[in-house]
Amino acid sequence: MNKETKNEINQEEKRTRAISSAFFKPNLYKMIAIGLVIIFFVVPIIRLFIMSFTSDQGISLQFYEAILKDERTWQVLKNTLFVVAGSTVISLILGTVFAWIVAYTDIRLKNIVQLFVFLPFIIPSYITSLAWVQFFGPAGLVENLLEGLSINIAAWNLYSMSGIIFVMGISHFPLVYLFTVNVFRQIPREMELAARISGASRWTSFSKIVLPMALPGIVGGSFIAFLGGLDNFGIPAFLGTPANISVLSTYIYQKIIGFGTSAFHEAAVLSVILGLIAMMGISLQWLLLRKTKRIETTKIDYNPRYYLGKGRLTVEILIWLFFAMTSIFPLISMVMTSFLKAYGLDFVMENLSLENYQYILTRESTIDSILTSVKLAGVTTVIGIIAGTIFAYYRVRKANVTTKLMENAITIPYALPGTVLALAMIFAWMEPIPGWNPGIYGSAAILYIAYITRFLILQVRSGITAFQQVDIEVEEAARINGSNGFGKWKKIMLPLIAPGILNGAMLVFLSALTELTVSSLLYSSKSETIGVSILSFQQSGYTLYSTAFSSIIVVLIILGYFILFAGQAVWKRKVVKSK
Repeated sequence: MNKETKNEINQEEKRTRAISSAFFKPNLYKMIAIGLVIIFFVVPIIRLFIMSFTSDQGISLQFYEAILKDERTWQVLKNTLFVVAGSTVISLILGTVFAWIVAYTDIRLKNIVQLFVFLPFIIPSYITSLAWVQFFGPAGLVENLLEGLSINIAAWNLYSMSGIIFVMGISHFPLVYLFTVNVFRQIPREMELAARISGASRWTSFSKIVLPMALPGIVGGSFIAFLGGLDNFGIPAFLGTPANISVLSTYIYQKIIGFGTSAFHEAAVLSVILGLIAMMGISLQWLLLRKTKRIETTKIDYNPRYYLGKGRLTVEILIWLFFAMTSIFPLISMVMTSFLKAYGLDFVMENLSLENYQYILTRESTIDSILTSVKLAGVTTVIGIIAGTIFAYYRVRKANVTTKLMENAITIPYALPGTVLALAMIFAWMEPIPGWNPGIYGSAAILYIAYITRFLILQVRSGITAFQQVDIEVEEAARINGSNGFGKWKKIMLPLIAPGILNGAMLVFLSALTELTVSSLLYSSKSETIGVSILSFQQSGYTLYSTAFSSIIVVLIILGYFILFAGQAVWKRKVVKSK
């Protein structure tokens, strides 16, 4: 290599470094990222808290005094705690039982069983409420069947406290299952065998060994179900409002839409109270888990530990009967009802029609709501993939106090109930700077901000999990072989993390597509979403339209889920073949 060639190479390296230093300034990007997290994730919560203590005269406790002296508030608090506690207990029992059966027994078709376990979580809770009403409610499928059999039993009134608790418990038990099933599988089977050899019964070995070791998963899942109950707006709105049963999430909504001079201040006070209840739940979780030990083994044992023998068929029948009564039949009943010409008619051919679907699919505002939700979900997903994946990479590879604090800040909007977040968004973006209104509140822009703020953590957590499964030595080997920068990501990193990133993206998209709680407080006439449209139909008395619209959304969600399931299967086959 001659001197001229060396000089050209040196000059090229200098130009490359100059370009790199101009465009890649880690400290600058770090400060921008911190600033964005503070503006979009921290400031709204602070503004909400401040709003609850301010009045025209300055700092004041007058709104706390007004709320706490109102008997209605204490009734709503009582309803909230009763509903959340009752539904959490149902979720805990069902989630733990199903997790134990799937993890330890030899039942067949476990993958399909798990799919049906997740179904109540996949379908939005407000649609689940409609399905249950069409199945168990007055003039529902069950009542018609009983009348046909000349059995005079009054239909279950789902517009009641018991109806809200039960439907909410059914909707949230997959969360307990999700947190618990692999914890059961990680418990060393040798410990159970040692207890049995020592003379302990199956119940004793379960209660003294398995249950205490599985407690972190059970409590963690139950806590998420507890937060889900606090956050849930759809079920209390659909089942509680007609019966004049309010919980905090719906009461805050009622305060805001009622307007008035003190509406926002009182809603802020109620939001702080709701946040305090969530913090009490976190404290209770910590108290329950502080003396438990994490399972040291990371091996997941998929082999059955209990062979049911002749009892297997009985257990399988009970499982499928449960799925039929809680998922399959209610959804079928909802779809059947959507074809009726008028609500309450018998299910006979002359009473069936496609008019409800024709109205839904030709109504301009309905089509607009679908397009709005798709755009919101799409933009949220794309930004989540980019920003969430970048942050997850730095959170895993360059973990420090700053990235941990940023992760906690990003988590807050998802941990808070949706009504609280929506109110925080209103206070933060109505006047971001005192005296300056940029017009964000009341436009579609505030929905985009709220959706990204709420759902970004889902993509971040999926990204963190994906990067943790890629050994850092793989990156080091890529650098040694000359693959760095974009080449490293394109050829090595992206193929390895793609399944985890796409799983998170699908979760973000589905969550944003059917979101209701935040949208119900932030939408405008030009930014109505799917959830808001269905709620409007239901509250206006157009049950058949809301049912038809819900049926369309359920079919689309299930198709999307199966496409994801099939895509994962194809990806796994490709990975196996490449090895």
